[in-house]
Amino acid sequence: MKKIQMVDLKGQYETIKDQIATSFDEVLSNTAFVNGPEVHAFQKELEEYLGVKHVIPCGNGTDALQIAMMGLGLQPGDEVITVDFTFAATVEVIALLQLTPVLIDVEPDTFNIDIEALKKAITPKTKAIVPVHLFGQVANMEAVMEIAKAHNLYVIEDNAQAIGANYTWTDGTKQKAGTIGHVGATSFFPSKNLGCYGDGGAIFTNDDDLAYTIRGVVNHGMYERYHHDVVGVNSRLDALQAAVLRAKLPLLDTYNNRRKESAAKYTAALNGEESIVTPVQTGEADSHVYHQYTLRITNGKRDGLVKYLNENGIPCGVYYPIPLHNQKAYTDERYNEADFVVTNQLCKEVIALPMHTELEDDQIEFITTKIKEFVNV
Repeated sequence: MKKIQMVDLKGQYETIKDQIATSFDEVLSNTAFVNGPEVHAFQKELEEYLGVKHVIPCGNGTDALQIAMMGLGLQPGDEVITVDFTFAATVEVIALLQLTPVLIDVEPDTFNIDIEALKKAITPKTKAIVPVHLFGQVANMEAVMEIAKAHNLYVIEDNAQAIGANYTWTDGTKQKAGTIGHVGATSFFPSKNLGCYGDGGAIFTNDDDLAYTIRGVVNHGMYERYHHDVVGVNSRLDALQAAVLRAKLPLLDTYNNRRKESAAKYTAALNGEESIVTPVQTGEADSHVYHQYTLRITNGKRDGLVKYLNENGIPCGVYYPIPLHNQKAYTDERYNEADFVVTNQLCKEVIALPMHTELEDDQIEFITTKIKEFVNV
């Protein structure tokens, strides 16, 4: 059995290294390192894949979220509702822009935004909602969009973990995660389902005017060189990273299918264990692309399991160990622990297993055997 990796980037690279080498040689030869042909080609190809009018590449996923909010013209003091159980970048950009983050609880099965909590959190100061498609599963976007429409709110999708996932509306139509709200943001961090070999990100929208504004924001507020029409930032995807993403994009559905196959094998091996809750998939099979495969360990032995797996050469992760409302940077007297029952419990129970495109059956069997050995002691 090969050494188990949390994410096997090297194994994935081996399958595309010839194409990467050729693309890198081309970029190095034409020296168009910023906003060059590779970036423009990737933008067009991703627009076609997602079925969205505008993709605006940028420097990283955190920038993508910040730029999306800047493009919408949100003002200091405006309230932005998002989930307590997510990576800090989601709330970080809200705070950086001097907006007011409003954190709410999540569903215990999907780990995504709790719709009833969302309804209760809306005030006259609310201007936007940021649903997070956590661990690769699309949130309940139909309900989110209905609420947003009723209250005239913007919806900014945090799609850093779910690129390629489909949302199925009640009428049966499908739409790619990240393209449903007014604007979506994603990350191309190397470990993502579609990852580059450094930092990268992108913003998606079907709004022509918003896309125009955002294209200026990512480039120092310029639409014409040295003419700064809006307050901007310096956040551009470099051509070498675009070359990597162009090589991987045609394989994204294959990559996601491999993750789903591995997830199904994990679930088949672990279902029925009294103290293990396997991931719940809502909607159709293409609604979850398993950026992470996350269990809940309900017998209070999660931390012991982490130690045991590490001792047996099995990497794992706890995403996330501390709720955002308890993080020093984001504590606020407005928050009541009673409003975060699910998040507080998840932080004590979740554990993410190795998940990537190169997982092999014997590795999955070894991992699940060791988990069952521990929980049944």
